[in-house]
Amino acid sequence: MFKFTLKPSISIKYHVLFWLGYFLFNVVRWGSYFHDYWYSLKSNLIEFPIHIIVVYINVYYLIPKLILRKRYRTYLFSLILMLALVYLVRTGLNYLLVTKAIWPEAESAGTFLQLNHIIAVVLGELYVITFVSAIKLLIDWSIEKRRNEELAKLQLSTELKYLRTQIQPHFFFNTLNNLYALTLTKSDNAPQLVIKISDMMQYVLYEVNSSKADLLDEINHINNFIDIARLRFNESIEFEMDITGDIEDVEVPPLLFLTFIENCFKHGLKDSDKVKVCMSFEITNKDYLEFKLINTFNPDSNITNEQGIGIANTKRRLNLLFSSNYVLETSIKDNTYNLFLKIPIR
Repeated sequence: MFKFTLKPSISIKYHVLFWLGYFLFNVVRWGSYFHDYWYSLKSNLIEFPIHIIVVYINVYYLIPKLILRKRYRTYLFSLILMLALVYLVRTGLNYLLVTKAIWPEAESAGTFLQLNHIIAVVLGELYVITFVSAIKLLIDWSIEKRRNEELAKLQLSTELKYLRTQIQPHFFFNTLNNLYALTLTKSDNAPQLVIKISDMMQYVLYEVNSSKADLLDEINHINNFIDIARLRFNESIEFEMDITGDIEDVEVPPLLFLTFIENCFKHGLKDSDKVKVCMSFEITNKDYLEFKLINTFNPDSNITNEQGIGIANTKRRLNLLFSSNYVLETSIKDNTYNLFLKIPIR
């Protein structure tokens, strides 16, 4: 059954304004060319309803139903049939309602079904079909491009939120293990650890609600995390931090650095040995943040197989957030684990 609907990608008012403007332009154009505005007005009143019907059939039925389904022969046949009908209807209506001359624009009087007259009418109609269809397809392409960009942003935001929901339980699982170890030994540090964990939970669950966090807040909670580790491991941790440059207004992805720091203790402690952790934050060229981490490494730990969900998610987050515009390098040398991360901050 033949039917088509006017899709809402372009508002009806813009259709009306376009055809009204196109009609007035054509009336003035041909009226000026032939020095007969009355004839131009009458002939365009006949032709433009035909233009509109043919264009909408092509844009909203033939292209979606035939071209987009690769039925090119059927489309070509339908177009030829439609142009033949246009010639008959347009010529007949002009003859009945406008002028008895079949082709008054020509230098010599034309006749019905004359080849040159057929070509002139068909080419004129093809011009209108091509011109209007190109505008419609360009607008649709622009709308689809914007929609795809919005979907890509939504997908990125959704995946980042999903990754963060994985990181947070992972962090608290490890931290609660710290508390469990202290309760087993009935350590006096357990109450203080509970307070530290409470502060961390408030930050992670309630204060970090966007894709960016103040670097100063992140550093404060890194210090909090180090304090938690010290309470568990009985002060067997040497910790140094160096900050270079103005970091007051710098924003970074939340909880980005904590995952790396967790690994310092996951792979750094061996029995009662001390762990040394040195980290630095440096602003370079006011556009990038360089993060360096050096810590004692336990050669008996299998870091390549036991990085777990934290590091994997962090790498995935970096790829999603910065694409290729970041640097992450790790190395192990002389029982020391080295990490270098460079991310844009502007």
